[in-house]
Amino acid sequence: MMQRMSRTKQRPLNRSATATSADGVSTIPEIRAGQSVALLKELHILTRDGKLNQDSRRKLKQVYHLYQFIEPLLQQVLAARGDVSLVDHGAGKSYLGFILYDLFFKSHTAGRIVGIETRQELVDKSQALAAQLGFARMDFLNLTVQASITTPELPAQIDVVTALHACDTATDDAIRFGLSKNARFMVLVPCCQAEVAGVLRQHKALSLSRTPLSEIWRHPLHTREFGSQVTNVLRCLQLEASGYQVTVTELVGWEHSMKNELIIATRHSGPRRSVAARLDKLLDEIGLADLRARFQPAPAPAADAEPASAAQ
Repeated sequence: MMQRMSRTKQRPLNRSATATSADGVSTIPEIRAGQSVALLKELHILTRDGKLNQDSRRKLKQVYHLYQFIEPLLQQVLAARGDVSLVDHGAGKSYLGFILYDLFFKSHTAGRIVGIETRQELVDKSQALAAQLGFARMDFLNLTVQASITTPELPAQIDVVTALHACDTATDDAIRFGLSKNARFMVLVPCCQAEVAGVLRQHKALSLSRTPLSEIWRHPLHTREFGSQVTNVLRCLQLEASGYQVTVTELVGWEHSMKNELIIATRHSGPRRSVAARLDKLLDEIGLADLRARFQPAPAPAADAEPASAAQ
């Protein structure tokens, strides 16, 4: 017993490591060769004196895990056409965009990242940081969703659209942008979904009289949780109806975050009417017809338009 207590006392409570040795070489195993220590400090993954604590170590692990999903998509596009464009929608502080540039784009001569954000102060800070780090092919635009779709500052087609922890309807905005830009890939980590739960709550009395399925969301806690779950189900159907192949998985272990669902959509074919019909039926069945426009699939392309499978 005394031996166990002694060993426990000797174990540090908050182990940390220093980012670089005297010659500037990384000494933390989690930091990859060539990764910008200055960036990691600016993102508060490393402390100002270059140390990595346990909380930051978990955060870095999550970022690397997401990167493992995105890197092959970037490589695929770059190999196919010698260039790659990525738009991070609802970028916030552009945490994801900066990490992607540092890990992937920095080592290639082609490719561009654009962060879309409605808060001008965050756009200004991100622009300043990109200039400070020399991330020349990284841009930031202060635009609404609709403006981002129509702005001449972005091409008609985007290769990859990302949205990390875009709250509530911001994920739907990213999907709408991706569909309008005929994106090859969309990588989405939704967060804080409340709109669907609000509509379920509004029509609860009518639903209870119409279908026994409404027992699933009768209690307020169940309304919130079911609303969050069905939101992502509707998003997946919207993407599939628009011609995307959809994979849903966990981003990290549930012990790290409850906002943990990762949706990866790959453009595969033209619009699928059978899936659109299932989407419509589900909206009617659970009393969400009010949201039909939000989950509207992409329209079929014009007869003379380039087929989705042959684009680029």
